[in-house]
Amino acid sequence: MSDITFKNTRFDPDVIEFHGIAQQMAKSVGYTADMAVEKQLAQLLRLRVAQMNACSYCLILHTKAAQDQGIHPAKIAHLPSWEESTMFSAAEQTALGYCEALTSYDLGGFAPLHDAMTQHFSETEIAEVAAIVINMNLWTRLKLAQGATPVLEG
Repeated sequence: MSDITFKNTRFDPDVIEFHGIAQQMAKSVGYTADMAVEKQLAQLLRLRVAQMNACSYCLILHTKAAQDQGIHPAKIAHLPSWEESTMFSAAEQTALGYCEALTSYDLGGFAPLHDAMTQHFSETEIAEVAAIVINMNLWTRLKLAQGATPVLEG
């Protein structure tokens, strides 16, 4: 990302220390955090939220982070169509469904998806998955509100 910078076109979130609040949460569940949930799965969830919310900043950052985590490029490219794929394990598919329901605020479909998570993940891992998704939704909305616009340098 060294050749891409971001310009705030709407407001500076540091006026009210918003970045600091978001960064505190990211320390616990961000892409550099040490968690019980598998690192590649956590990164897929972050990237899926970025895709769903069309956050340029997060898409660029988390696509690179997914590559750095060793996720196969075809799997990264194929993430939006995970439901039609055999590239994703049953646990990954369950977590991605949960991620999408939590991101889209699917009240009717959320309870069964949460129950399905218990078949693949511990209580701690489920809490981490929820926190990852919530944290990413915070970041995508923050970047949208501030108008984080990518600028290709050079």
